Amino acid sequence: MNQTPQSKMPNHEKIPKVLPILPLFDVVLFPKMVLPLIVLQKESIQLIDEAMSKSRIIGTVASKLTEPKTDYSTDDLFGIGSSALILKMAKIDEDKAQLLLQGLGRFRLTEYTRQKPYFKARIDPLESQWDKDKEIEALMANLINQYQRVVELSTGLPPEIASMAKSLEEPDILADMVTSTINSTTVEKQKILETLDVKKRLSKVTKMVNYQLEILEIGNKIQTQVKGDMDKQQREYYLRQQLKAIKEELGETDETHVEIEEFRTKIKEKNLPEIVTKEAERELARLSRMHPSSAEYTVALTYLDWITELPWNESTPDNLNLTKAQKILDADHFGLNKAKKRILEYLAVRKLNPNLKGPILCLVGPPGTGKTSLGHSIAHALGRKFIRIALGGIRDEAEIRGHRRTYVGALPGRIIQGIRRAGSNNPVFMLDEIDKAGSDFRGDPSSALLEVLDPEQNFSFEDHYLDVPFDLSKVMFITTANILDTIPPALRDRMEILRLAGYTLEEKTKIASRYLIPRQREANGLKANQISFTTGAVKQIISGYTLEAGLRNLEREIANVCRGVASSIAGGKKKSVKINTKNISKYLGPVRITNEMKKRISTPGVVMGLAWTEAGGDILFIEATSMKGKGQLTLTGQLGDVMKESATAALSYIRSNAKSIDIGEDYFQTHDIHIHVPAGAIPKDGPSAGVTMLTALTSLLTNKTTQKDLAMTGEITLRGQVMPVGGIKEKVLAAHRSGIKTIIMPKWNEKDLQDIPKKVKTAIAFHFVDKMEEVLKIALNKQDGVVKNFS
Repeated sequence: MNQTPQSKMPNHEKIPKVLPILPLFDVVLFPKMVLPLIVLQKESIQLIDEAMSKSRIIGTVASKLTEPKTDYSTDDLFGIGSSALILKMAKIDEDKAQLLLQGLGRFRLTEYTRQKPYFKARIDPLESQWDKDKEIEALMANLINQYQRVVELSTGLPPEIASMAKSLEEPDILADMVTSTINSTTVEKQKILETLDVKKRLSKVTKMVNYQLEILEIGNKIQTQVKGDMDKQQREYYLRQQLKAIKEELGETDETHVEIEEFRTKIKEKNLPEIVTKEAERELARLSRMHPSSAEYTVALTYLDWITELPWNESTPDNLNLTKAQKILDADHFGLNKAKKRILEYLAVRKLNPNLKGPILCLVGPPGTGKTSLGHSIAHALGRKFIRIALGGIRDEAEIRGHRRTYVGALPGRIIQGIRRAGSNNPVFMLDEIDKAGSDFRGDPSSALLEVLDPEQNFSFEDHYLDVPFDLSKVMFITTANILDTIPPALRDRMEILRLAGYTLEEKTKIASRYLIPRQREANGLKANQISFTTGAVKQIISGYTLEAGLRNLEREIANVCRGVASSIAGGKKKSVKINTKNISKYLGPVRITNEMKKRISTPGVVMGLAWTEAGGDILFIEATSMKGKGQLTLTGQLGDVMKESATAALSYIRSNAKSIDIGEDYFQTHDIHIHVPAGAIPKDGPSAGVTMLTALTSLLTNKTTQKDLAMTGEITLRGQVMPVGGIKEKVLAAHRSGIKTIIMPKWNEKDLQDIPKKVKTAIAFHFVDKMEEVLKIALNKQDGVVKNFS
């Protein structure tokens, strides 16, 4: 309760020496101050009644206790108090009265004369000690200034009280008034009451006021900050309401605001990388300032949609169960053991090292060998999403890196588009037909792939459209190709090459029975009891109608058979059909592939070679003939420069060794030689036909035929050395499909037979040679030579 000073007070002579004592809790009454009180105790009300009937003067003493009580003892009260005059008294009921007390003067309790029913005590009045000098005036001026500041910052003090304090001339009254009105403890106020030296009292009060002023200033600072924040929010709300009203007047909807708030929420929830968050917030700020009809508005909106929809941190958990992954791979594909082994190794290492970067695999092989479907199977085994993009024929670098946003209709590249479709940052990403990506004035896509397919760089792949880095290191990239020659060396160096050669007859038979026939049967609406294939029929389709490295034509021919059977069953002619070697021609026509090898090599000058093509290996016939002339060499059959050089080198070797081969020295001056490679419409090139050409020329000139069912491959030198060649696996499998029983190849290629299936190696006799003399002995003289058979 605040106390106010009063100017009119009774003289000290009128104050009795023995006064009834009223205990005060949590308040101290100062001289010349007015204090309102509520009295609740019976004893205290009795004290008031008796005082009102006499002099109306009582003594007030503050309690030392921190909690109020009804029955005080003398030890509970301080020794110095204030005498007071009861100005007003009003009884609310018997146990409650309201008082208005006016302080008269300080006193010291000398002796309690009565304790029941209320305290009475003998008092000794105390006088304040002061002589007004400059020090007191300075203390008063300082206290008044500080007090005015307190009044300004305090909401509970009226402004008039500062003027009242300023008008006071007595330093003791000023100190008492200030102490009674500021917020301080009972103990602190009691100490001021007990201080009779006015200079010391003014100093103590000044310290209390300074402390109170610091608290008020800190509180005011906090209040100002809170008010400033509130004012800012209110201002923003007011401006937004105005903006809303303006938009309504213009006929614009509030969808724009909703979109902006949705993007703001997405940016916060996605936990984007710091650089991406900064770019997204900058673009969002631009968007909020644009009019919806602006062309830039749609550009910014699309950009933010891409930023917030990309899976920056979302990954799918890997299936690290090696046994389960093995079963999935085996169920989806027959064979392809090398590729499966590599995938299981990746899983095993990832199980031990979860931070392993995704490998870059390149599956190379003929068409139809299962490269693309293997990618699906790998994703299934890993438990990841699968994304495939075809690179065949693309010539624009922007297909990989995207267009910059300055272009109309700009979009991210196909890499980022695929990542968004996957919804995770670690899918299996297949780049199909990487060997068929071209380049022109719009750029080189292969060069753009250098960063994508490098685990040391792709953690910060920067698409031109996004213009912020995206981490591709968790993506497992798989590329496919038919040949490696057209892939730039720098790009090829970044990939791990896994070669998928063609399938053998036995492998194709099993694949057809397990996968192709059931799939085509279902695709054509047939049941298992309506159509069946004998093993002989499947082999007949493979060898008589397809003869390919892959499986596409085989599945196509099986589909032809299934459609024919479906037509018969749907027409009611038959209920079920069993396909065998006798009725297969009814659905596929006569056998298209016949074995004419024996007839073609039955004359001197014709030799079978082994060639490598994009579709796998193939049999190549080299024909040579001679005629009267002047020693000229003619080459036909769409031969490339390297192959022409091989023919020239073969002829030079024969001419330089004519005597040992038993050829007349003047033969070449009187005869022209013509070498032809059939299938003249198909371009052919490469050095591996060198031994075949030399053998064909020697066969012609010595009038000897070669062994039946024999084929050869190898490069030659002018000195007759046989050099190694590539594509051994594809060539051997092609020879096996064609029924070749004997193969001559360079000795240095012997190591390449490790990847050849065991059944193929046992069916063919291999001759490994270093020199052309060995080739000629084996091929023309029908000698065994150096032979290795794996039976």
